[in-house]
Amino acid sequence: MKIVRFSHQGSTSYGLLEGSSIAVLSGSPFDGIEKTGVALPLDTVRVLAPVAPSKLVCVGLNYTLHAEESGVPVPEEPMLFMCAPSAIIADGEEIQLDNSDDRIDFEAEIGIVVGRRARNVAASDAGDYIFGYTCANDVSNRALQKKDGQFTRAKSFDTYKPVGPVIETDLDPDNVDIKLWQNGELRQSSNTNDMIFPIARIFEFVSSIMTLEPGDLIITGTPSGVGPMASGDEIVIEIEKIGRLHSRVA
Repeated sequence: MKIVRFSHQGSTSYGLLEGSSIAVLSGSPFDGIEKTGVALPLDTVRVLAPVAPSKLVCVGLNYTLHAEESGVPVPEEPMLFMCAPSAIIADGEEIQLDNSDDRIDFEAEIGIVVGRRARNVAASDAGDYIFGYTCANDVSNRALQKKDGQFTRAKSFDTYKPVGPVIETDLDPDNVDIKLWQNGELRQSSNTNDMIFPIARIFEFVSSIMTLEPGDLIITGTPSGVGPMASGDEIVIEIEKIGRLHSRVA
């Protein structure tokens, strides 16, 4: 299933994407999938970011080739950091660079959407707690990363986390292609099977540290090929079986 979050006539709802229409759901999909019987044409609604999480947890250096291109050793356990959920924007919205001088990079990532409260979940049980998966762009100011020695400021500016357009609930997240185009040129092309830590291990590790709530988002690292963006760029991220996330840079 592909789940969308949308605004229509002043109300925010969830729905099932069915071709060019949305089957409106009753309440939150994290409480169960229940159709209202109402269907709306997709072009009559405003598609929002698919989640509004209480926590945005990020994993760094989780692809073997990206660790190599960064010139750092492969980590022995997932490297975590937090970003502000207020940085999240939807498909089609604009990334607003915090300045025009620093190097600010794109990073295509697959995101884990938490489906139920989770704490100390074993990797073998992670699938019971994961609702689905989405596309994300972990936009990063490299100058501030280097200056601060940590990632929060560099990655938490408003608009620095495009997410969407849907949550895909039926997916093998450890074997899907992940790609990014900049102005039509392919910049990142990999598969999640290059991840150092697979999805279930990441979920186990994060839930051993903090309680995860329904709708929380974990983004899981980027493959090789990251690069800088400039005003006017168009960025498209595609993850197999999820869809395409579009952003323009300003």
